[in-house]
Amino acid sequence: MCGTLAFFACLDASAKTLAGLGVDPLLSTFMRYAVNVSLVLMVLNPVRTPGVARTNRLTLQVLRSLLLFGSTALNFLALRKLQLAETLSIQFATPLMVALLAGPLLGEWSSPRRLGAVAIGFLGVLVIVRPGVGAFQPAVLLSIGNMLCYAFYVLTTRKLASVDSTATTVFYSGLAGLAVMTPLLPWIWTTPTAWATWALLIGVGLFGTLGHWLLVLAHARAPANVLAPFIYTQLLWSVMLGYLIFGDVPNRWTLIGASIVIGSGLTLLAQESRGRRRPAGAVGPQDPAPPQR
Repeated sequence: MCGTLAFFACLDASAKTLAGLGVDPLLSTFMRYAVNVSLVLMVLNPVRTPGVARTNRLTLQVLRSLLLFGSTALNFLALRKLQLAETLSIQFATPLMVALLAGPLLGEWSSPRRLGAVAIGFLGVLVIVRPGVGAFQPAVLLSIGNMLCYAFYVLTTRKLASVDSTATTVFYSGLAGLAVMTPLLPWIWTTPTAWATWALLIGVGLFGTLGHWLLVLAHARAPANVLAPFIYTQLLWSVMLGYLIFGDVPNRWTLIGASIVIGSGLTLLAQESRGRRRPAGAVGPQDPAPPQR
């Protein structure tokens, strides 16, 4: 699990470095999915895995893939202006949004106590964003959009879990993003002249793919409620890489807001764990998951 979070932090750091080198974030997004889809198709394809492309909910699979693409693109665009720790702190609000939306969309209603934790968590996001304050950075709206896309991505993933196999869902994950970005290549493509730029472009796809692979391995070896608290250690990786590579030091408002959001997420997790020990019937939001890139 720690390897997963390290790879995801390296993915964000690579995307931010590329933006600083003048590479269009949309080109970084294309490479993210081009590399990912290429690697996935080596393992999951109709030849090696017959029936993997057969889905009972094609529209929902496409929607899920588009939401993942939107989350990635908005995150890469936000990283042009925001620190790694800032974008990640906002993304940590995803489980809170999932808890809020799971009731009307999935019929998984949260208790008043859980809703209270959600409300406090969103106050933490407001502390980070500070709307109406002179220091407000409009790029945070992109990061909030990323968080919303990923929340709906999580909800569609849960919906698909009951109708399609995991292999089928993984097969479709990156296809929509690649399909959307490929026609835009004539407008966003610039051929890198430095080998380091090529390495970073390949890295955004490689880091994301390896992170997802390790995430699957982690969940195959340990319960989700055991792994979930480790997700918040990704902030440590982001702060460290932000300082070492970009010289960024999170301000006190980011740290205070992140602490509130993380505290709310852990509260939801604790309540969910207690709920699992009760008789069947009480349902709630899923365990927090690391932001999928």
